[in-house]
Amino acid sequence: MPSDPPAGETSIAALRHFNRFYTRTIGVLDQHLLKSPYSLTEARVLYELAHRDTITAKDIGIELGLDPGYLSRIVQTFMDGMLITRTAAPEDRRQFRLALTAKGRAAFGKLNSQSRDSATALLGQLSPGDTARLIEAMAAIETLLDPDAERARPVLRAHRPGDMGWVTSEHGRQYAEQYGWDISFEGMVAEIVAKFLANYDASCERCWIAEVDNKRIGSVFLVKQSREVAKLRLLIVHPSAQGLGAGKMLVGECIAFARASGYRKITLWTQSMLAAARGIYQSTGFVLVGSEPHHSFGKDLIGETWELQL
Repeated sequence: MPSDPPAGETSIAALRHFNRFYTRTIGVLDQHLLKSPYSLTEARVLYELAHRDTITAKDIGIELGLDPGYLSRIVQTFMDGMLITRTAAPEDRRQFRLALTAKGRAAFGKLNSQSRDSATALLGQLSPGDTARLIEAMAAIETLLDPDAERARPVLRAHRPGDMGWVTSEHGRQYAEQYGWDISFEGMVAEIVAKFLANYDASCERCWIAEVDNKRIGSVFLVKQSREVAKLRLLIVHPSAQGLGAGKMLVGECIAFARASGYRKITLWTQSMLAAARGIYQSTGFVLVGSEPHHSFGKDLIGETWELQL
């Protein structure tokens, strides 16, 4: 009778079996990802472009570990399809900075929405407890295979039971501690989230929760104001997580989803002293269109309206 294979061979076989299972489960064996016109690699390049204002092809190649010739062909395909623009980098004229066009942002928005729907459907087969176990297992895989990588990375997910209480209390606590706002602000937040739950339309509205190590650290809402206008609401990031990019990730998800849903504009209302939030809005393309002083939440404030044309 043959002896059992060495432990090393058993481990290798198990890893290869898992790779075959996972690639089949998430559909990356198909020629095009999620029935889109793009391969998995092309979709990853689109993702990098969508999450940077501008980036060189060299930087994308380093980030993704792509062969320069292969990446060059992808860039040319995107240029031919008018998905990106290419301009010489001022610091090195031999390099080119790439940026998505409006058509490219729309293409990414659609692909991003399809990817999120696919992940939602996959996780929808699991109980909340099993979902938590899965997330922990994936984090363990990342940590073991890449121990030097930065672990404090925000992950976005859809809302679930228990989140609205956290959103309400976190807003009330943060704004009381940092700005001295009274409890009427927490009451307003409670009204907003209650209305969201009572009238939630999954086809054109979303709430995203940002987590780090399975702990909530931020949130944002995108709600329908009219058929063509969406409203961004209740962006917040826990102070301990600021600097990790969660705020920009949350706003980016709102923009991508709004484009994929057919909205023509996003509007939001904020206050002039919220410098971090205003910086995120400005960096993602929002424009200040109006401001007005008011007395709310026990304070004299200057309310601002920002808009983004999609």
